[in-house]
Amino acid sequence: MPPRKLHVFALLFVFFNFKHPSFLVFANNVSFDFSFLSIRNLTLLGDSYLRNGVIGLTRDVTVPSSSSGTAIYNYPIPFFDSESNTTASFSTRFTFSIDNVNPSSYGDGLAFFLSQDNRILGSAGGFLGLVNSSQLTKNKFVAIEFDTKHDTYFSDPNDNHVGLDIDSLESIKIADPILKGIDLKSGEPITTWIDYKNDLGLLKVFMSHSKLKPAKAVLSVQIDLSGYLKEAMYVGFSGSTEGSTELHLIQSWSFRTYAFLPVRPKAHPHNVSDSSVTVMVPPISRSNHKHNKVLGLGLGIAGPAFFCVFLVVFGYFSIKKWQKIQVVKSLKAELVTGPKEYNYKELSSATKGFHSSRIIGRGSFGNVYKAHFGTSGDVAAVKRSKHSHEGKADFVAELSIIACLRHKNLVQLQGWCVEKDELLLVYEFMPYGSLDKMLYQEREFGMFLTWSHRKKIAVGLASALTYLHQECEQQVIHRDIKTSNVMLDGNFNARLGDFGLARLMDHDKSPVSTLTAGTMGYLAPEYLHYGKATEKTDVFSYGVVILELACGKRPIERDPESQIMVNLVDWVWGLYGEGKIIEAADERLNKEFNEEEMKKLLLVGLSCANPDSLERPTIRRILQILNGEAEPVLVPKTKPTLTFSCGLQLTLDDIVSDCE
Repeated sequence: MPPRKLHVFALLFVFFNFKHPSFLVFANNVSFDFSFLSIRNLTLLGDSYLRNGVIGLTRDVTVPSSSSGTAIYNYPIPFFDSESNTTASFSTRFTFSIDNVNPSSYGDGLAFFLSQDNRILGSAGGFLGLVNSSQLTKNKFVAIEFDTKHDTYFSDPNDNHVGLDIDSLESIKIADPILKGIDLKSGEPITTWIDYKNDLGLLKVFMSHSKLKPAKAVLSVQIDLSGYLKEAMYVGFSGSTEGSTELHLIQSWSFRTYAFLPVRPKAHPHNVSDSSVTVMVPPISRSNHKHNKVLGLGLGIAGPAFFCVFLVVFGYFSIKKWQKIQVVKSLKAELVTGPKEYNYKELSSATKGFHSSRIIGRGSFGNVYKAHFGTSGDVAAVKRSKHSHEGKADFVAELSIIACLRHKNLVQLQGWCVEKDELLLVYEFMPYGSLDKMLYQEREFGMFLTWSHRKKIAVGLASALTYLHQECEQQVIHRDIKTSNVMLDGNFNARLGDFGLARLMDHDKSPVSTLTAGTMGYLAPEYLHYGKATEKTDVFSYGVVILELACGKRPIERDPESQIMVNLVDWVWGLYGEGKIIEAADERLNKEFNEEEMKKLLLVGLSCANPDSLERPTIRRILQILNGEAEPVLVPKTKPTLTFSCGLQLTLDDIVSDCE
C-alpha cells in the first residue's frame, strides 16, 4: 500500500476506534479485586454515592423516598474473542447488605448486571434501576437480582428471592435464599459468588454470611449466555426503592474472566520440494549477528509503535476538540436569543480564579460564586459545574428553560459559558441571598424578616408559580421549591431560581412519569409514591415554604425538649385542630403582625400541604386569596387520611415518620 494511502487508512482506523471503544478491546482475560471501593475505578449514576470505601446505591434517608442508583466499573470487559470464536467464562464475588431504619418499609432490592451500556440507569421501585418504566425494552442486560419486594407485576413469588434476568425483570429462574439461611433484609453482610462456565452452559449463585464459599448454590441455571455476552460489556450494580427507607450497600467486589487462550503468532507455511538445494553460507561472527538482530528487532518494534502512538494521540485530541465544538454548537442552538455567552477567562478573573472565599452557595449542580466584573463594575452570581454527562443534562435543562422565561419574581439568567470542560451559568446577584439563610441565619446579615417582608415574599412566590404553571407557552413544573431556592433581591422581593430539576410540558398533556427528584420535607406524598411531578406537587412544596415563612421552623425539625423529629405540617395542623393555630406564628416576630392576616397565611399553607392532591387549590387561586380577591379555602380541622389507588392507606406520619 502506498505511504499516503497507509496514513489515511491509519487515521480512519484511529477515528473509528475512538468512536466505538469496543473495537479497541482485545480478547484478554480481565481480573480486579476491590476490598476498598474507590471512585477512580467506578462510575456512579443516579442516587448512588461512595462513603468510606462503601457504595450506597440508593438514598440514605430516614424518611421514605423513591430512589434509583447505579455503580459501574469504568472499563469495558471483553467477553467474546472473534479470533477463536470463544465466549469467556466469568466469576465474581461481592459483599453487600440491605438494611432499613424502618423494617416495615421494605423494597425494592439490588442487582448485579452485565450490559453493553455504561450509562444504564432505570426507574425506581420494582424496576431495580435496570429498566426505564416508560421504555421497558430499551436496556439490554444479563442480571442477578436480589429482590426484597413481592411485585406481582413481575411475577415475583415473594419478598425475598434471587433470580436470573435477561433483558427483562421477569426472571428466567428464581430461588428462595431463606432455604439456605439467607435473609436479604437482615442488614447483615452477605457475600455472594456468581460463577458462569461457558463450556458447560451453567450459571451458579452462592451466598453466605461468612467469607467461606458454601458447597451448594442458592441458584443454579443451565443456560448458554454466549448470545448475550458481546465483545465488550460493562459490569456493575443497581438498586432502587419506592416509598421506602431501604438502604443498599456494596462493601467489596472482585471480578475475573477466564478461558481465553493466550494469543499465539500465526505459522507461515513454506513449500519445500525434494529437489531443493542446500546452500552453504560462510559463518558469520555471532556477536555481529546478535547485535544486528537486536538492532533490527528494536527498529522493527519502535518505529511502528511510535507511529501508532502518534496517530492515537493525534486522533484523540482531534476528536475531543470536535466534540467540544459540537457541545457548544448544540447549546447555541438552544439559545437563539437571550443570555450572553461569556468567556472562561472573564469569569475566572471575576471570581478570583473561583476562589473558595467567593463561594456564596452550594447546590446539586455545583458551587455558586460571587463575581465582580472590573470593567463594568457589575456584580453577578456564577454557578459552576464540572463537565459530566449528568452535569451537561442539568445544565442544558436549566439553560433551555430559564433562558426563555421573563418574570419579576424569577432569578434572571444573564449568560453562560462552556469552556475547559466546565459548565457555567451567570445570574443577577441577589444581595440578601436565599430565604433559607434569612429565615434561619439572619444574624449573619444583621437583618430580620419582618411581617411585611414575609407577606411580600409569599405573594411574590405565588406570582412566579402562577406564571410558570398557567401563563407560559409551555407549562413549567419546578419540582424543587424550597427556601434555599427562593432568593431575595435588594427590596426583599422573592426570586425563584434553580431550574435544574424543572420539566417543560404542554398544558393539555398529563405529566410523564420520572424518577423522583427534589428535597425531603418538601415532597408531596403522591410524588413519593408514584414519582409523578405535577403542578399539584409544586403547590404542596409552596405550602411547606409558606408555613416556614409564618412559623420560622424547618419542614422537619428536632424538638429541643423531647429530641423527637417533628413534621411542620403535622404540628401546625395539630394546633389548628385545637383552635390555637395562631400559636404557630414565629415567636421572633413578637406578635408584631395582624392576627387575621397571619391566620390566613397559615391556612393557605395547610390547604396547599393537604395530603389529598385533589383538595389543594390552584396556585392562581392562592394568589387571589393572598391579594384579598378570593375567599380562603376551607381547611378540615383533622388532617385528611392519604389514600392511594392500590388500596393502601397512609397518613403523613407514614410518609414522613417521627424518628430520632
